[in-house]
Amino acid sequence: MHPFMRRCFALLCLAFVAPLHAQVPLAPAAAEPPAPEIALISFGPGEIYWERFGHNAILVREPGSARGLLYNYGMFDFGQKNFFLNFARGRMQYRLAVQHFPGALAQYADEQRWVYFQELDLPEDARRELAAFLAWNALPENAEYRYDYFVANCSTRVRDALDRATGGVLKKQSAGVPTPRSYRYEATRLIGPDLILALGMDLGMGPAADAPIDLWQQSFVPMVLKDVVARTRLAGADGSTHALVKREGWLLQSEAWPEPAAPPRALLPLLAIGVFFAAVLLLLDRARRFRAARWTFAFLAFSSALKITLGGLVLLAGWTLTEHWIMWANRNLLLLDPLMLLLLPMWIMSARADWQPRRWQRVLTIAIAIGATLTVPLLLLPGAQQNLQWIALWLPVHLALAWAVRGKTP
Repeated sequence: MHPFMRRCFALLCLAFVAPLHAQVPLAPAAAEPPAPEIALISFGPGEIYWERFGHNAILVREPGSARGLLYNYGMFDFGQKNFFLNFARGRMQYRLAVQHFPGALAQYADEQRWVYFQELDLPEDARRELAAFLAWNALPENAEYRYDYFVANCSTRVRDALDRATGGVLKKQSAGVPTPRSYRYEATRLIGPDLILALGMDLGMGPAADAPIDLWQQSFVPMVLKDVVARTRLAGADGSTHALVKREGWLLQSEAWPEPAAPPRALLPLLAIGVFFAAVLLLLDRARRFRAARWTFAFLAFSSALKITLGGLVLLAGWTLTEHWIMWANRNLLLLDPLMLLLLPMWIMSARADWQPRRWQRVLTIAIAIGATLTVPLLLLPGAQQNLQWIALWLPVHLALAWAVRGKTP
């Protein structure tokens, strides 16, 4: 075919094919899936001591779905290698775990704990980013974190994730907002139904526990974080503001384990015990001519000295050998003085009729009593540790023991 004819035929074919090609519809771009719904789920206190503080987690679910994934930062395992040693040293490793929401809800129903949800009115991009962050954080290589009851617990981890999603608004609206509470107040309040644990926790915490905390710090308590989220407002593109919480309500209601309003009041009972015990020691010392009185005095003096020694060694170890910063510089060491260990043999020997403590033993006993007495003026200093109830218990005992050795020289 002549070249000219071939060019004409090609142009003719193009004239017919081009319109056909133009009429073929383009494949639509893949639609972006809708952003997931994000909700803060808060759980009330439970029966077991670690459940007394409440709990919370973040729910991520498809829009309109009753199911979803619950991102739970509060998981620990007693079977973890060296768990109790790490606990004692303040090096606990907790992890983020993912649960199916219906199963978790059934678990808390069995435990008779209330459950409250707050769906968050976050922008779509923020919801996608938060969901992606949680999924990344839940990967085995990312899930573990160093636990701290006050600054890195289940609630503070949830708080920090939500603050990230709000662009820092959560912290901006709660940090610096004063509260009348302290870490000591909140911890002993929540564990209060277990009185022995509450007293032990109070005894073990140092002055750092008594510093005033703001609303951001107080949200280490899950129930407080629930209220902080409820009061937070976000700014819209037009400059208006709206509540962070879009919808909220009860999923489960229960009054089985009510949240205490205040810590247990132990000052007067401990004062009564301390004064009574000191009076008994003084009466027995005056009646030393009776064998039964001497033996009873020796038993009570030795047992109290042993308790002081053991308690002091625990407090000293907490300060010097662990990362439990809340225990550091505990002024109860003046009341539970580990130096009492040196006097244990003396108190055993006090059962003898001719008991005469050595001079250094008498001086040390009086010096320990003076140290215990110094806790009273220390209460007046700025940043004082609130340990009046322990002064009320142990100071009378120290004074009675010092009185018992006064004038008794070999």
